[in-house]
Order: sequence, then structure tokens, then C-alpha cells
Amino acid sequence: MTEGQISDSGQAEHVGGLSVVTTATDGIRVLMLTGEIDHHTGGQLRRALDVTDTARPRVVIDMRQVTFMDSSGINILITAYQAVTEAGGWLRLAAPTDSVLRVLQMVGVDDIIDCRPTLRQALAP
Repeated sequence: MTEGQISDSGQAEHVGGLSVVTTATDGIRVLMLTGEIDHHTGGQLRRALDVTDTARPRVVIDMRQVTFMDSSGINILITAYQAVTEAGGWLRLAAPTDSVLRVLQMVGVDDIIDCRPTLRQALAP
């Protein structure tokens, strides 16, 4: 798949060091991320997480292939969590890599946003 190409599984967007593929499973928006979440790629993730026209949004962010996340990513996740919660929905993180999980744990995001060890568990009711 090339940059910006639409695949059978959803819509892909690639900017700099981050690829975001958005799909839906049983009414749950699934964002599959690959690469780094930082100041340069944060806007792309922020746009993908926009739930302003969604009633009761349910969102899972698959983080299996995220190799790096800085404070920009933390802020984006917290803002998205607040927006989704205010809209009556939920946000879950699936399978964060060890390095990303350490960052989430250091700042306490894993106490706020539900982190599940696998995508399957994140999609479960």
C-alpha cells in the first residue's frame, strides 16, 4: 500500500513517521498506528481521533506498532479521552509496546485510559 492509498480494510494516511489506518469493527472505530507519535505527527493522530459528529463514540487505538511516543502523544490521548467520554462513549488502547506502555505508566495515563494487552481484548464488551 502506498501513502494515502485506501486499502480494503479502511482508510490509510501516512505523514512523516506515523501511519494511521482507520477501520470499523462492530461499530467501533479502530485506529491502527505504525511509527512514532510526536510533535511532527500529532496533528494526523488528532484528526483521526476527531469524534465531534459521532454520537456515543467507541474508539480503540491499536498501538502494537508504535515505536515512540512523547508528551505530544500523551496530550492527544488525554484530550481524545475527554472528548469521547463527554460524548458518552469510550476510548481504549490496545497492545502498547513496552516502551510506550512505560511512558503511559510513568505519567499515569494507564490509570485514566483503559489499556488492554491485545486488540481482541480491547474490542470485547
